[in-house]
Amino acid sequence: MKKSALIYCRVSTTKDTQESSLARQEEELLKFAFAQGYMVSDIFTDQHSGYEMDREGLLEMLNVIKTDKVSAVFIQDETRLGRGHARIALLHVMKKYGVEVFTLTDQGPIALNDMDDMVLEILAVVEEYQRKIHNAKIKRGMKRAVENGYKPERNLKGRGNPDGRERLDLPIDQIVSLKQNGLTFHEIAVTLQGFGYQASKATVHRRYREFLEMKEG
Repeated sequence: MKKSALIYCRVSTTKDTQESSLARQEEELLKFAFAQGYMVSDIFTDQHSGYEMDREGLLEMLNVIKTDKVSAVFIQDETRLGRGHARIALLHVMKKYGVEVFTLTDQGPIALNDMDDMVLEILAVVEEYQRKIHNAKIKRGMKRAVENGYKPERNLKGRGNPDGRERLDLPIDQIVSLKQNGLTFHEIAVTLQGFGYQASKATVHRRYREFLEMKEG
């Protein structure tokens, strides 16, 4: 089964003469994607400056990337995706969601220079630490709430609140084992879903933290 891909075409102006350029990009990228073994599920176009992020076609494509399983995006060249800071920001988003970018110019995956690779690596590290800080703030807030009398267990059925949500019965030993083997919480959630457990990444992470806190206690 072929992997799913998207095509993004852009020209910088809204002049009528640019319509033929968009059509040419679309035709060439369709052939290119097919030759690379991908099935194109959608095509997005813009007649807008590459320095701007507020592009209708681009924003629609990003929504698809965030909600659907997309393996690759095909563009004519790296400037079609964006220019300046917009280009780096969009490459970061693609990398974050595991979407490979192919360019017709490179005749394959986009060829990034050493500076691009370094900047993208820095962005990934910064985002990871921002996530850790955010989680630390949530944990601190919950701790203070509990100290002030908040009972989180009342949000679960059978724990004081008949209208609460059911607590998922998850195999904590498997979660711990998978985590020790280097899997991410997202990967663990996907693995458990394959065995019939409807667990989200957040739930898996919470159960793992509960296990560690119980062990430390």
